[in-house]
Amino acid sequence: MTEAPAVRQQLAAIPDLRVVDDEPLARHTRFGIGGAAKIFCDATDVGSCVAALKAMKESGLPHVVIGGGTNLIVADSGFAGIVLRYSGKKINQAGLRLSAEAGAYLQVVVDLSVSLGLSGMQTMTGIPGYLGGALYGNAGAYGQSIQERVESVLATDGEDVLSFTNAECEFQYRDSWFKSHKEWLILSATLQFGMGEVVELQKASREIREIRNKKYPPTMKCAGSIFKNLFFANLPPHVQAEVPQKLVREGKVPSAWFLEQAGVMGMRVGDIQVATYHANLIYNDGAGTAADLVTVVKECKKRVADRFGFELEEEVQYVGF
Repeated sequence: MTEAPAVRQQLAAIPDLRVVDDEPLARHTRFGIGGAAKIFCDATDVGSCVAALKAMKESGLPHVVIGGGTNLIVADSGFAGIVLRYSGKKINQAGLRLSAEAGAYLQVVVDLSVSLGLSGMQTMTGIPGYLGGALYGNAGAYGQSIQERVESVLATDGEDVLSFTNAECEFQYRDSWFKSHKEWLILSATLQFGMGEVVELQKASREIREIRNKKYPPTMKCAGSIFKNLFFANLPPHVQAEVPQKLVREGKVPSAWFLEQAGVMGMRVGDIQVATYHANLIYNDGAGTAADLVTVVKECKKRVADRFGFELEEEVQYVGF
């Protein structure tokens, strides 16, 4: 195992790589929660990113790759290792395709596609975070998901840069191949769109943005939905019988309904609050801690399990626990 000072020196020698010691990860998460990373690296080009990931792996030190931090819960104690973020943001258009680096903000990709009359991501407006994170978690909203637009993805394991077809990404609901290979890092994607009318796309995007801003105000320190929705067909028969049929959309039942029945709305621990108007929304109402956030998440899961006999699955990812 390489000692931290040695790998720190090695990382600092990589061109176009910003290396910071004891960087508070609360600055890089939407919850605004989390202790410091021992070493934090920010890469802005593919070469520096691949070299940094290679050095991290060879060091033997704990390491993790992150994106925009939207769906991260970072421990109050931080991360006693190396954190790498790729923040390349270039986007290029070629006909009905956009090629975008993983560090591009998803909203920028959505806005650009809409302005160019490219149809297929307009309902994803208002989803925070980087494109890379959206690919990693197969983000989506209102009947659209990123997997429907993906033609190919470039990713690295710290040795090579490899191209993945849509099928090879193994997209599923809020899931992808990359979630089971967390040591890889997504670099970019080529997205394929349909033709649309700019005015119509802008109208659809604007209306959804207004809905999302009411539910998840831009200043709210949250990860959006905490738990994945559930496939109706996978629910136990006795639970299926309880679910109002009008709630079943695209074969899924909102986890918020189960949480509401379990009585979690308005629950609060410290400054961590479950919204009083949306049971699948947990936010930091001030100086919340990761410990309190985890306590609330666990209690939500426990109440649903006690009431319905199954456990909800988080969309969020944990770092440093």
